[in-house]
Amino acid sequence: MMMGSDENETGLSGVPLGIKNKYSELTKVDFDDDDDDASHHHHQRKRSASTRKYVLACAIFASLNSVLLGYDVGVMSGAIIFIQEDLKITEVQEEVLVGILSVVSIFGSLAGGRTSDIIGRKWTMALAALVFQAGAAVMTLAPSFEVLMIGRLLAGVGIGFGVMIAPVYIAEISPTIARGSLTSFPEIFINLGILLGYVSNYAFSGLPAHINWRIMLAVGILPSLFIGFALFIIPESPRWLVMQNRIDEARSVLMKTNENESEVEERLNEIQEAAGNSNADKYEEKSVARELLSPSPALRRMLITGFGIQCFQQITGIDATVYYSPEIFRQAGIVDKSNLLAATIAVGVTKTAFIMVAILLIDKLGRKPLLYISTIGMTICLFSLGVTLSVLGKGPIGILFAILSVCGNVAFFSVGIGPVCWVVTSEIFPLRLRAQASALGAVGNRVCSGLIAMSFLSVSDAISFGGSFFTFSAISALSVLFVFKLVPETKGKSLEQIELLFQTDDLGWKGGQVALGDVEHLVQKE
Repeated sequence: MMMGSDENETGLSGVPLGIKNKYSELTKVDFDDDDDDASHHHHQRKRSASTRKYVLACAIFASLNSVLLGYDVGVMSGAIIFIQEDLKITEVQEEVLVGILSVVSIFGSLAGGRTSDIIGRKWTMALAALVFQAGAAVMTLAPSFEVLMIGRLLAGVGIGFGVMIAPVYIAEISPTIARGSLTSFPEIFINLGILLGYVSNYAFSGLPAHINWRIMLAVGILPSLFIGFALFIIPESPRWLVMQNRIDEARSVLMKTNENESEVEERLNEIQEAAGNSNADKYEEKSVARELLSPSPALRRMLITGFGIQCFQQITGIDATVYYSPEIFRQAGIVDKSNLLAATIAVGVTKTAFIMVAILLIDKLGRKPLLYISTIGMTICLFSLGVTLSVLGKGPIGILFAILSVCGNVAFFSVGIGPVCWVVTSEIFPLRLRAQASALGAVGNRVCSGLIAMSFLSVSDAISFGGSFFTFSAISALSVLFVFKLVPETKGKSLEQIELLFQTDDLGWKGGQVALGDVEHLVQKE
């Protein structure tokens, strides 16, 4: 009996049966856990892939307005040659026609900030497309310089709306880890638009002068048609929805744009706090306009950084290089119109290709390293172009160096200050002020663009084309110092964390260095 009892309690292997049963149960539990983990990881991968595609689609559709600006810049560089021939306009009228779009876009940018706070980011983009379409139609049918100017005024207002709102919208819907790349999309589409404008110039240049420039301008209407389709796909900004106390809608958008469901509530709480919903009395005393006119020390630093980088993007002469590239190449010795327009296509291809480098690197290297590479490279290329036009004269060597210098300049622009300028401006301002403060930055950008476009030919007549590019080179050198002293690194930080960078004086601001780990320290202190 004892033996039988032992056999029941002990298996043939000498291991007690109770232990074997427990081991069997544990093993079964482990396998079940593994199955659950595998299922969870598979679900998470599918969700991540779906989220990335959705956010990418939103960024692409939101950037379509930027194609309009790029196309106008590119197409006008060639169309102006035929407008001059058809409407018999003077050089001053040419400068005004080219530059007025940037100046008038100021009003669109200023109105865009307030408009987007009232009707939302999404519908402000729709308004931008409608106004531009009206302007493009008027320009296409213009019988005189005066009517052409009316079309330019309308197009300028539309572009002002679009340029200001796209980076803000993308920054507000993007996950932190990919925000830099996605917020650079408007700059990609500006460059794509410029390239399309150059190609349009070349494609239609063989038509009669009273028809070709009209077709060139009419083609610009097409991108805005896609924006109407985009409105049925893209959501409203979750941060704007929070500002309107539409919390459930904001949560729904965040669920679509964040890969990790568990982070949605945490992110929503951050946005609510930043929007002032949890401490609204803190902001009630000051209107947005009054805060911008009498800023706190932290906001003043943000405004200097945002406004300054926008101005430097333009006063280094990028629009002179792009708008007047045919004139620059003519100064270097290219005479034939088709060859002039073909050379501008090389500039457009270079500018578009190198923006892709920035997209790949902006969230890996960071904003500041790209700005250094860009501003230093532009300084060298602008100086080289000045030397080429002043010393080498007209001839094969001069033409080669002029094309290389212009292409080098736009390449370095696209790698850094072109896209990073818009990324930084859309990142640094508090949520409540973001749209209108970003609009001020866009105004600075458009004012500088207009001043350069409207004065470049006159200034070049006075001090020579070479002298103009020596001046741009000196300004570009100053932009290197500006980046060093006043632009913090924002890579890998949430928009709410970036705000904290400007609220302290102990981050080495004056020395231009901001340690990447300091934000976490600040968040803990909070």
